[in-house]
Amino acid sequence: MRRPRQFPLLCFIIAMIAPLAMAETFTGKVVAIGDGDSLTVLTSGQKQVRIRLEGIDAPESKQAFGSTSKKSLSELAFGREVKVVASTTDDYGRKVAQVYLGTFWINLAQVERGMAWHYTHYSSDPRLHAAEAYARSLKLGLWSGMNPTPPWTYRHRR
Repeated sequence: MRRPRQFPLLCFIIAMIAPLAMAETFTGKVVAIGDGDSLTVLTSGQKQVRIRLEGIDAPESKQAFGSTSKKSLSELAFGREVKVVASTTDDYGRKVAQVYLGTFWINLAQVERGMAWHYTHYSSDPRLHAAEAYARSLKLGLWSGMNPTPPWTYRHRR
């Protein structure tokens, strides 16, 4: 039996939209900032949900720019109503998600400001890649230092 000519196109479309269908989307108010890449959202059902910003990794609190990165995320999101698009849950029970303030993408903003790395081990998003290149070229935030240590290297050493 022959497949219709549109079959490959249909398979491609399904493959592209399937991850979106599996994403969990909700809104809520940011009630806490953990560090430069994590926050807590209070949903309309009064449930607190811990969020890890997907595709980025911010300096640890004891690293250079750790507190600055946390402050940056706080300025962007604390006390505001955000949309969360969660793709998975991490080993610590946090939702790994893209977070938006309207159409403003908070994950991207942290990288553009030089407050986080594009976490290429878990993300190949070209927008995050370009944002990091931009921040590096202007020596913004953590890129103003001589040789910033990525948080994954810092954690591994400890």
